Amino acid sequence: MKNYLSLASGVFVIAVAGPLSHGISAQAGPALRTAGQQAAPAPQQAGTPAQQQNANVPAGNAANGRKLFTSFGCYQCHNYEAQGGSAGPRLAPRPIAYAQFMKYVRHPTNEMPPFTEKTVKDAELTDIYAFLRAQPAPPDLDKIPLLK
Repeated sequence: MKNYLSLASGVFVIAVAGPLSHGISAQAGPALRTAGQQAAPAPQQAGTPAQQQNANVPAGNAANGRKLFTSFGCYQCHNYEAQGGSAGPRLAPRPIAYAQFMKYVRHPTNEMPPFTEKTVKDAELTDIYAFLRAQPAPPDLDKIPLLK
């Protein structure tokens, strides 16, 4: 029988290859499993990933968000409807998760300037995010007459 010892997340995990022996019972703990034995599946969360993503989003004012989107100059790169432009990517109608949005606006990784708390308050960013979420989805391709 081979024993393997590893450190995972600060907890020692022992994996035993072969049958349990030497008086060690299966009640020793969840970290002790025989080879081929799998852990119980994680509990399923209700809803789709999009519903889970939007569950923790604070309510914002989309009309005010549209005004802020324009006044802070977001439209210059992302266009007025946040559909993207030559300098900035599409943001709407399905924006990234709220937490990622807040983090990226504060600490962008590309050419976008950072918008600190001194420049844009969290409540204002929440309104801008509400504006992005309120943008209508584009029509299906088969419903555009020019494409038929």
